Amino acid sequence: MPIHPRTTITTDQGTEVQAISPIIISASRSTDIPAFYGPWFIKRLEAGYVRWINPWNNRSTYVSLREARAIVFWTKNPAPFLPLLREIDRRGIHYYFHFTLNDYEREGLEPGLPPLAERIATFKRLSRTIGRERVLWRFDPFIFTADLGPEQLLSRIRKIGVEIAAYTGRLTVSFLTEYSKVKRNFHRAGIVPIAPDSAEKDLLLDRLAGYLAGWNISGFTCAEGLSDGHRSINNGKCIDDGLLRKLWSGDLSLLRFLDANAGVRDAGQRPGCRCIPGKDIGRYDTCGHGCCYCYANASPHTAVSAVAMAPTEADAII
Repeated sequence: MPIHPRTTITTDQGTEVQAISPIIISASRSTDIPAFYGPWFIKRLEAGYVRWINPWNNRSTYVSLREARAIVFWTKNPAPFLPLLREIDRRGIHYYFHFTLNDYEREGLEPGLPPLAERIATFKRLSRTIGRERVLWRFDPFIFTADLGPEQLLSRIRKIGVEIAAYTGRLTVSFLTEYSKVKRNFHRAGIVPIAPDSAEKDLLLDRLAGYLAGWNISGFTCAEGLSDGHRSINNGKCIDDGLLRKLWSGDLSLLRFLDANAGVRDAGQRPGCRCIPGKDIGRYDTCGHGCCYCYANASPHTAVSAVAMAPTEADAII
Protein backbone atom coordinates (compact mmCIF):
# COMPACT_ATOMS: atom_id res chain seq x y z
CA MET A 1 0.00 0.00 0.00
CA PRO A 2 1.48 3.39 -0.96
CA ILE A 3 2.23 5.82 1.84
CA HIS A 4 0.22 8.52 0.07
CA PRO A 5 -2.87 7.04 -1.66
CA ARG A 6 -3.89 8.41 -5.04
CA THR A 7 -7.10 10.18 -5.83
CA THR A 8 -8.68 12.22 -8.62
CA ILE A 9 -9.07 15.97 -8.27
CA THR A 10 -10.39 18.79 -10.44
CA THR A 11 -7.92 21.63 -11.01
CA ASP A 12 -8.73 25.33 -11.03
CA GLN A 13 -8.94 25.04 -14.81
CA GLY A 14 -11.59 22.32 -14.62
CA THR A 15 -9.32 19.45 -15.62
CA GLU A 16 -9.44 16.11 -13.84
CA VAL A 17 -5.97 14.88 -12.80
CA GLN A 18 -4.43 12.24 -10.55
CA ALA A 19 -3.12 13.46 -7.19
CA ILE A 20 -1.56 12.02 -4.08
CA SER A 21 -3.56 12.39 -0.89
CA PRO A 22 -1.26 12.66 2.16
CA ILE A 23 -2.40 12.66 5.76
CA ILE A 24 0.52 14.85 6.93
CA ILE A 25 1.61 18.03 5.13
CA SER A 26 5.00 19.69 5.61
CA ALA A 27 4.78 23.45 5.02
CA SER A 28 7.65 23.67 4.45
CA ARG A 29 11.29 22.62 4.64
CA SER A 30 11.87 24.41 1.33
CA THR A 31 10.48 27.87 2.07
CA ASP A 32 8.80 29.91 4.80
CA ILE A 33 5.13 29.62 3.93
CA PRO A 34 3.83 31.32 7.12
CA ALA A 35 6.09 34.35 6.56
CA PHE A 36 5.54 34.86 2.82
CA TYR A 37 2.74 32.71 1.44
CA GLY A 38 -0.03 32.66 4.04
CA PRO A 39 -2.84 33.99 1.80
CA TRP A 40 -1.77 31.55 -0.92
CA PHE A 41 -1.89 28.66 1.54
CA ILE A 42 -5.40 29.52 2.70
CA LYS A 43 -6.55 29.78 -0.92
CA ARG A 44 -5.13 26.33 -1.59
CA LEU A 45 -6.95 24.90 1.42
CA GLU A 46 -10.14 26.31 -0.05
CA ALA A 47 -9.34 24.82 -3.45
CA GLY A 48 -8.44 21.49 -1.87
CA TYR A 49 -5.12 20.88 -3.58
CA VAL A 50 -1.68 22.28 -4.38
CA ARG A 51 0.71 21.63 -7.22
CA TRP A 52 4.22 20.77 -6.08
CA ILE A 53 7.13 21.30 -8.48
CA ASN A 54 10.03 18.87 -8.17
CA PRO A 55 13.27 20.91 -7.85
CA TRP A 56 15.33 18.27 -9.65
CA ASN A 57 13.27 17.73 -12.82
CA ASN A 58 10.71 20.58 -12.72
CA ARG A 59 7.82 18.11 -12.99
CA SER A 60 4.55 18.77 -11.20
CA THR A 61 2.80 16.54 -8.70
CA TYR A 62 -0.72 17.34 -7.61
CA VAL A 63 -1.30 17.06 -3.87
CA SER A 64 -4.84 16.78 -2.55
CA LEU A 65 -5.44 18.45 0.80
CA ARG A 66 -8.86 16.89 1.36
CA GLU A 67 -7.66 14.08 3.62
CA ALA A 68 -4.91 16.03 5.40
CA ARG A 69 -5.18 15.69 9.16
CA ALA A 70 -2.00 17.41 10.33
CA ILE A 71 0.26 20.18 9.07
CA VAL A 72 3.80 20.78 10.27
CA PHE A 73 4.77 24.41 9.70
CA TRP A 74 8.41 25.57 9.53
CA THR A 75 9.03 29.29 9.98
CA LYS A 76 11.28 32.05 11.24
CA ASN A 77 8.57 34.69 11.27
CA PRO A 78 4.96 33.52 11.56
CA ALA A 79 3.66 36.99 12.48
CA PRO A 80 1.88 37.55 9.13
CA PHE A 81 0.24 34.13 9.45
CA LEU A 82 -1.29 34.48 12.91
CA PRO A 83 -4.55 36.10 11.73
CA LEU A 84 -5.06 33.17 9.31
CA LEU A 85 -4.87 30.37 11.88
CA ARG A 86 -8.60 30.51 12.51
CA GLU A 87 -9.17 29.40 8.91
CA ILE A 88 -7.19 26.21 9.54
CA ASP A 89 -8.93 25.68 12.88
CA ARG A 90 -12.31 26.02 11.18
CA ARG A 91 -11.44 23.08 8.93
CA GLY A 92 -10.52 20.89 11.88
CA ILE A 93 -6.96 20.32 10.69
CA HIS A 94 -4.29 19.89 13.36
CA TYR A 95 -0.97 21.71 13.21
CA TYR A 96 2.17 22.57 15.08
CA PHE A 97 5.06 24.94 14.37
CA HIS A 98 8.80 24.60 14.16
CA PHE A 99 9.87 28.18 14.96
CA THR A 100 13.55 28.84 14.23
CA LEU A 101 14.69 31.50 16.67
CA ASN A 102 18.43 32.09 16.27
CA ASP A 103 20.60 35.01 17.29
CA TYR A 104 22.97 35.86 14.45
CA GLU A 105 22.11 39.56 14.35
CA ARG A 106 25.68 40.73 14.98
CA GLU A 107 27.00 38.63 12.07
CA GLY A 108 24.16 39.55 9.69
CA LEU A 109 23.53 35.91 8.77
CA GLU A 110 19.75 36.34 8.61
CA PRO A 111 19.35 39.73 6.92
CA GLY A 112 15.67 39.46 6.03
CA LEU A 113 14.37 38.76 9.53
CA PRO A 114 12.79 41.18 12.00
CA PRO A 115 14.88 42.13 15.05
CA LEU A 116 15.37 39.38 17.62
CA ALA A 117 13.22 41.12 20.24
CA GLU A 118 10.34 41.25 17.79
CA ARG A 119 10.72 37.57 16.93
CA ILE A 120 10.74 36.63 20.61
CA ALA A 121 7.51 38.58 21.08
CA THR A 122 5.97 36.73 18.11
CA PHE A 123 7.06 33.40 19.60
CA LYS A 124 5.28 34.22 22.84
CA ARG A 125 2.18 35.41 21.03
CA LEU A 126 1.97 32.23 18.96
CA SER A 127 2.44 30.08 22.07
CA ARG A 128 -0.29 31.93 23.93
CA THR A 129 -2.57 31.42 20.92
CA ILE A 130 -2.13 27.68 20.29
CA GLY A 131 -0.29 26.33 23.37
CA ARG A 132 3.37 25.80 24.27
CA GLU A 133 3.35 22.13 23.27
CA ARG A 134 2.61 23.12 19.65
CA VAL A 135 5.37 25.72 19.29
CA LEU A 136 8.74 23.98 18.98
CA TRP A 137 11.86 26.13 19.27
CA ARG A 138 14.74 25.56 16.87
CA PHE A 139 18.22 27.04 17.20
CA ASP A 140 19.33 25.77 13.86
CA PRO A 141 22.03 25.56 12.68
CA PHE A 142 24.95 26.13 15.05
CA ILE A 143 27.48 28.16 13.08
CA PHE A 144 31.09 28.37 14.20
CA THR A 145 33.42 31.13 12.96
CA ALA A 146 36.63 32.71 14.22
CA ASP A 147 34.46 34.83 16.53
CA LEU A 148 31.70 32.32 17.27
CA GLY A 149 32.57 29.30 19.40
CA PRO A 150 30.68 27.19 21.94
CA GLU A 151 30.73 29.84 24.68
CA GLN A 152 29.37 32.57 22.41
CA LEU A 153 26.63 30.32 21.03
CA LEU A 154 25.64 29.14 24.50
CA SER A 155 25.39 32.73 25.70
CA ARG A 156 23.00 33.54 22.87
CA ILE A 157 20.91 30.41 23.41
CA ARG A 158 20.62 31.26 27.10
CA LYS A 159 19.56 34.81 26.28
CA ILE A 160 16.67 33.49 24.21
CA GLY A 161 15.87 30.55 26.47
CA VAL A 162 15.27 32.60 29.60
CA GLU A 163 12.74 34.61 27.58
CA ILE A 164 10.76 31.77 26.03
CA ALA A 165 11.19 28.77 28.36
CA ALA A 166 7.62 29.14 29.58
CA TYR A 167 6.36 29.21 26.01
CA THR A 168 7.74 25.97 24.57
CA GLY A 169 8.51 22.43 25.67
CA ARG A 170 11.07 21.51 23.06
CA LEU A 171 14.30 22.69 21.44
CA THR A 172 15.77 21.20 18.26
CA VAL A 173 19.36 21.92 17.25
CA SER A 174 21.75 20.96 14.49
CA PHE A 175 25.23 21.81 13.22
CA LEU A 176 25.83 23.55 9.91
CA THR A 177 25.93 21.35 6.80
CA GLU A 178 27.99 23.04 4.08
CA TYR A 179 26.18 22.17 0.88
CA SER A 180 27.68 23.73 -2.25
CA LYS A 181 25.04 26.47 -2.40
CA VAL A 182 25.62 27.21 1.29
CA LYS A 183 29.33 27.64 0.65
CA ARG A 184 28.56 30.07 -2.18
CA ASN A 185 26.20 32.09 0.01
CA PHE A 186 28.79 32.38 2.79
CA HIS A 187 31.43 33.37 0.25
CA ARG A 188 29.16 36.13 -1.09
CA ALA A 189 28.67 37.41 2.46
CA GLY A 190 32.40 37.33 3.21
CA ILE A 191 31.96 34.91 6.12
CA VAL A 192 34.16 31.87 6.72
CA PRO A 193 32.42 29.13 8.74
CA ILE A 194 34.60 26.72 10.71
CA ALA A 195 33.77 23.05 11.21
CA PRO A 196 33.73 22.38 14.97
CA ASP A 197 35.65 19.40 16.26
CA SER A 198 34.04 16.71 18.43
CA ALA A 199 35.25 18.33 21.66
CA GLU A 200 33.58 21.63 20.76
CA LYS A 201 30.35 19.84 19.84
CA ASP A 202 30.40 17.89 23.10
CA LEU A 203 31.01 21.04 25.14
CA LEU A 204 28.12 22.83 23.50
CA LEU A 205 25.68 19.91 23.86
CA ASP A 206 26.72 19.12 27.43
CA ARG A 207 26.17 22.68 28.58
CA LEU A 208 22.98 23.00 26.58
CA ALA A 209 21.56 19.90 28.27
CA GLY A 210 22.04 21.63 31.62
CA TYR A 211 20.16 24.72 30.48
CA LEU A 212 17.28 22.63 29.13
CA ALA A 213 16.91 20.69 32.38
CA GLY A 214 16.58 23.97 34.25
CA TRP A 215 14.01 25.25 31.77
CA ASN A 216 11.98 22.00 31.68
CA ILE A 217 12.51 21.80 27.92
CA SER A 218 13.28 18.57 26.04
CA GLY A 219 16.28 18.69 23.71
CA PHE A 220 16.59 17.04 20.30
CA THR A 221 19.00 17.07 17.38
CA CYS A 222 17.94 17.24 13.74
CA ALA A 223 19.60 14.67 11.43
CA GLU A 224 22.79 14.54 13.49
CA GLY A 225 22.70 10.77 13.94
CA LEU A 226 24.10 10.69 17.48
CA SER A 227 24.71 7.04 18.27
CA ASP A 228 22.78 6.79 21.54
CA GLY A 229 21.59 10.34 21.93
CA HIS A 230 23.77 12.79 23.81
CA ARG A 231 22.77 12.70 27.46
CA SER A 232 19.64 14.86 27.47
CA ILE A 233 19.99 15.75 23.77
CA ASN A 234 18.26 12.97 21.86
CA ASN A 235 18.01 12.14 18.18
CA GLY A 236 14.80 13.85 17.12
CA LYS A 237 12.00 13.61 14.58
CA CYS A 238 10.78 16.97 13.32
CA ILE A 239 7.68 15.28 11.90
CA ASP A 240 7.14 13.21 15.00
CA ASP A 241 4.62 10.40 15.32
CA GLY A 242 5.00 10.40 19.10
CA LEU A 243 4.13 14.09 19.35
CA LEU A 244 1.23 13.72 16.92
CA ARG A 245 -0.19 10.86 18.98
CA LYS A 246 0.19 12.83 22.19
CA LEU A 247 -1.47 15.96 20.84
CA TRP A 248 -4.32 14.39 18.87
CA SER A 249 -4.98 10.97 20.34
CA GLY A 250 -8.67 11.18 19.44
CA ASP A 251 -8.17 11.58 15.67
CA LEU A 252 -8.77 8.07 14.33
CA SER A 253 -7.77 8.90 10.74
CA LEU A 254 -4.44 10.27 11.90
CA LEU A 255 -3.87 7.33 14.24
CA ARG A 256 -4.62 4.80 11.49
CA PHE A 257 -1.98 6.44 9.31
CA LEU A 258 0.56 6.45 12.14
CA ASP A 259 -0.16 2.80 12.94
CA ALA A 260 0.12 1.76 9.29
CA ASN A 261 3.49 3.51 8.97
CA ALA A 262 4.98 2.69 12.36
CA GLY A 263 8.75 2.63 12.02
CA VAL A 264 8.70 4.02 8.47
CA ARG A 265 11.15 6.84 7.76
CA ASP A 266 10.54 9.53 5.15
CA ALA A 267 12.71 8.21 2.32
CA GLY A 268 12.96 11.61 0.66
CA GLN A 269 15.00 13.18 3.46
CA ARG A 270 18.75 13.30 4.07
CA PRO A 271 20.63 10.57 5.92
CA GLY A 272 20.19 10.87 9.66
CA CYS A 273 16.67 12.29 9.37
CA ARG A 274 14.21 10.25 11.46
CA CYS A 275 11.00 12.01 10.39
CA ILE A 276 7.95 9.96 9.54
CA PRO A 277 6.47 10.39 6.03
CA GLY A 278 4.76 13.63 5.12
CA LYS A 279 4.45 15.57 1.86
CA ASP A 280 6.33 18.84 1.57
CA ILE A 281 4.58 21.44 -0.58
CA GLY A 282 7.23 24.20 -0.73
CA ARG A 283 9.65 25.22 -3.45
CA TYR A 284 13.33 26.13 -3.42
CA ASP A 285 14.47 29.70 -4.20
CA THR A 286 11.28 31.28 -2.86
CA CYS A 287 12.19 32.34 0.71
CA GLY A 288 12.96 36.01 1.22
CA HIS A 289 14.83 35.84 4.54
CA GLY A 290 18.19 35.64 2.75
CA CYS A 291 19.90 33.50 5.41
CA CYS A 292 23.50 32.74 4.47
CA TYR A 293 23.26 29.15 5.69
CA CYS A 294 20.08 28.28 3.74
CA TYR A 295 20.24 25.05 1.72
CA ALA A 296 17.04 25.93 -0.18
CA ASN A 297 18.15 29.16 -1.86
CA ALA A 298 20.82 29.01 -4.54
CA SER A 299 20.10 32.59 -5.61
CA PRO A 300 19.00 35.27 -3.12
CA HIS A 301 17.89 37.47 -6.03
CA THR A 302 15.60 34.76 -7.42
CA ALA A 303 14.09 34.24 -3.98
CA VAL A 304 13.41 37.95 -3.46
CA SER A 305 11.72 38.09 -6.88
CA ALA A 306 9.53 35.10 -5.97
CA VAL A 307 8.40 36.78 -2.77
CA ALA A 308 7.60 39.97 -4.68
CA MET A 309 5.37 37.88 -6.97
CA ALA A 310 3.85 35.89 -4.07
CA PRO A 311 0.86 34.12 -5.62
CA THR A 312 -2.63 33.98 -4.20
CA GLU A 313 -4.53 32.41 -7.10
CA ALA A 314 -1.80 30.13 -8.49
CA ASP A 315 -1.88 26.45 -7.55
CA ALA A 316 1.90 26.31 -7.00
CA ILE A 317 4.37 28.60 -5.26
CA ILE A 318 6.09 30.59 -8.00
